[in-house]
Amino acid sequence: MDIEAVIAQPITSTYRRLNWVIRTIGYSMVFITLIYLINNYLIVWREWPGVVQYFLNQSEATQNQGLLAWLQLLSYLAVVPIALYRMVTTPAHRMIDDSQRLSDWSAYLIRVAFWSVVLIGLFDGLLSWMRVEDLLLPVFGQELASNLGKSIFRGSYVHYPLILVSMLMAYRIKTVSMSWLALLVVFAELWIVVARFIFSYEQTLMGDLVRFWYAGLFLFASAYTLKEEGHVRVDVIFAGKSVQYKAWVNSLGVLVLGLPLCWVILTLGMWDSTSIINSPLASFEISQSGYGLFIKYLMAGFLVVFAVSMILQFCSYLLKNVAILVGEVEVIQDQHDDVMA
Repeated sequence: MDIEAVIAQPITSTYRRLNWVIRTIGYSMVFITLIYLINNYLIVWREWPGVVQYFLNQSEATQNQGLLAWLQLLSYLAVVPIALYRMVTTPAHRMIDDSQRLSDWSAYLIRVAFWSVVLIGLFDGLLSWMRVEDLLLPVFGQELASNLGKSIFRGSYVHYPLILVSMLMAYRIKTVSMSWLALLVVFAELWIVVARFIFSYEQTLMGDLVRFWYAGLFLFASAYTLKEEGHVRVDVIFAGKSVQYKAWVNSLGVLVLGLPLCWVILTLGMWDSTSIINSPLASFEISQSGYGLFIKYLMAGFLVVFAVSMILQFCSYLLKNVAILVGEVEVIQDQHDDVMA
């Protein structure tokens, strides 16, 4: 469904209440995601107790841990008031305006992830290749060469600074396309083929680089594809229906399927320090194959980027489709029906 034009929806009391409710839901979901990630950092990396763990083991907790746990609980309770405050300060915003804003936030996150995997893949690939060929010692000296062979050092002093650079590049360069990453995957595969079958040369890092970029392409492009209505639908109850009917299906799908799926990923993957996402990130986990890239822990983080970008895009999608239902925007019926089962 393509938006043709924003039309002058009468500002009735019913419309205003619905506008506030839907926008509050969208922003509350975004804010609680941010609070959850901040608290996850505090729990895993700063050893804060966590709300659930504190109240389950309250008798064993110290007074300081109790204070920290209550601060964490208050941060969650403040989500809705903060969202309502935004509604009060932006009364003239329509749902379609905030839909575009959330979509822009998602796009920025994806651009950061894109530049991060490109820069980290190239720099880490170069360092790993120099390590294989025993070039780190003559170039960087004994101490730095030894440190560059440790995942915690390389992650802290190479990967993290490159992520900061990526944040700046993502802010300045807004024309990035995920097709570029697909092209890089093709070049990396070509490099493997040429090196293996022409020069009889192959290293573990070459395959790691392909998997690193391909995983990023697959997970980071999901939110962008949702924004562009690019996901293939095989649904006999959706194809060929009216715009309003599709908007109802999309809205319910976001609330019943889309957002819960993202939260399943975040909660299962980041419940505690031993969870499948937190554990690799905290330990800077690397592959056991030897002399590969030091990026395995970052691939666990791809799931976080996927879930958060999809939450942003799902909230944007919800606002957009409710805006269609209430007549805030006018849309053109798709000329090509979706694929039918």
